[in-house]
Amino acid sequence: MKRNVFSFPSKCNYDKRRIIHSIKVGIALVLVSLLYLLDPLFKQVGENTMWAIMTVVVVFEFFAGATLSKGINRGIGTVTGGGLGCLAAILADKIGGRIGNAIVVASSVFIFGAAATYARLVPRIKRRYDYGAMIFILTFNLVVVGGVRAEKVMELAGKRLSTIGMGFAVCIFISLLVFPIWASDDLHYSIASKFDKLASSIEGCLEDYFKMASEKENKTDANLEACKSVLHSKSNDESLANFAKWEPWHGKFGLSYPWEMYLEIGEILRELAATTIAFKGCLQSPKQLSPMQRRQMNEPCEILGLTLVWIMRELGESIEKMNKCRAKNLMIPKLQSLNLQLNLMHLSSKIQVEHDDNLAISSFIFLLREIVGKVEVLAKKVEELGELANFETRKLDV
Repeated sequence: MKRNVFSFPSKCNYDKRRIIHSIKVGIALVLVSLLYLLDPLFKQVGENTMWAIMTVVVVFEFFAGATLSKGINRGIGTVTGGGLGCLAAILADKIGGRIGNAIVVASSVFIFGAAATYARLVPRIKRRYDYGAMIFILTFNLVVVGGVRAEKVMELAGKRLSTIGMGFAVCIFISLLVFPIWASDDLHYSIASKFDKLASSIEGCLEDYFKMASEKENKTDANLEACKSVLHSKSNDESLANFAKWEPWHGKFGLSYPWEMYLEIGEILRELAATTIAFKGCLQSPKQLSPMQRRQMNEPCEILGLTLVWIMRELGESIEKMNKCRAKNLMIPKLQSLNLQLNLMHLSSKIQVEHDDNLAISSFIFLLREIVGKVEVLAKKVEELGELANFETRKLDV
């Protein structure tokens, strides 16, 4: 069977991208340092240059989407925090008196600090705007507390904001226009590659089970490691999806691309990985069928395995190449046929085997049915993704 080769970045490519990212950060730092090194520019911004340098150090991330996310969050947090801080400082100055100033400052710090902190605990805000809320709290406190004794608080806030904007502009320019590294590309190829990993694991489990003891190779670790890598990918997928939502239109990924569907598909893939690990454990349990019974099930299980592996790799290729899959017309009928075969196999085996072997064969067939069921759900989700993302229609294979 022909295997799909996914273009997910290799270790060598990762090393190259790390070098590119490091060079880009170095260039950005040199550019913002010119504000300090060149006298005409230094006369305009003065000591506030440090805020531009600090912005580059804090905001410039590996992925373009992460840089945009942090930069926009920092901008929103700085503007809102600085603006409200200035208003609170001016109000405190108008009231006058040492006690009046202290009451207004303390009250505003408490109210806005508590409100922003509560907002950071809301999951939806935390996912996308946590950094902006943190910068809001920091900026507000610096401005309102410093503003009590600063005569030119508005002028100081304006200069700091302008230098932060300069640092952010440098980051965005270099991140988006100089060898950009897209989180959306990583998420896309990561999800596509998981299909091939799980297909290989399912194929390996069935091959190992039906080999004679003398022919078996120790492939257990390889099969389990592939499943575990998929199982532990949730946090990485969520981070990449969050960054991808911030990225501008590039390649085939539009502004309203359905990244949430990738997370849903990733969740089902993790469930399938867990089921495959359980299936491997079932195949290694002490209670097993006799060699004769195993030979009888060899051929139907081999056909089932080949069909599952073909469907999984077709789904992965459909995502990777952004082609609409043939789930309703081709894949789902095949999977439903496999389910029917498993039911018939279970009924016939119950008649032939002894009572002690019922548990072994029931567990074996139950987990196979679970795998088939999850692959069917995946086929439906991939087809839905193709409709939402406007995948291209490909010609049917002859």
